[in-house]
Amino acid sequence: MNYLRGFVPWLVFAGVSTAGWQWGALAGLLTAAALLIADRAAGLSLDYRVLEYGTIVFFAALSALAFARPDSGLRLYGSALSMGWLALIAWVSIAVRRPFTLGIARRMAPPEVWQTPLFRRINVVLTAAWALSFTLTATAQALVSAYELDTVYSILIQVAGFVLPVRFTSSYPERARARFQQQAAAQAGIQEGLAS
Repeated sequence: MNYLRGFVPWLVFAGVSTAGWQWGALAGLLTAAALLIADRAAGLSLDYRVLEYGTIVFFAALSALAFARPDSGLRLYGSALSMGWLALIAWVSIAVRRPFTLGIARRMAPPEVWQTPLFRRINVVLTAAWALSFTLTATAQALVSAYELDTVYSILIQVAGFVLPVRFTSSYPERARARFQQQAAAQAGIQEGLAS
């Protein structure tokens, strides 16, 4: 469940926004900053905190906009904007070769595996899965807002947008490791056969 910690500010935003989107944005900003400060105080490296930094930038900008223009039409697209920003963070993190899941995975994996090709590959795949989910969820949320559909659709889309990548994240690393071990064993068998 460590990987859900990075999404706490987004959940706070969603919950507090019922009292006003500006308050939700401010609460998300304060939560994101508090989590980053807590990580630093715990001695955790801030090198791979793409998600955390991106979250702070988003909520700082949204807070400024929401307090300056509380009646802006963008408030109706809060879910779509958040998911779109998360998608952007995820895709950019892959493009700059720092998949956002690396910061999360480093909390759970021993340091000796951090630089291995398998560890990096697993995190690229996981980040791509999250990026795709965020992209599809943002698009669906934008349609729900544009067509003023019932809130239940928005909730279902939001839940699916998190549950599906969470399930993938919980199962994929073990499958990837097992496949890697099978390939390594097969390669060792081939080399042994060639040597004899």
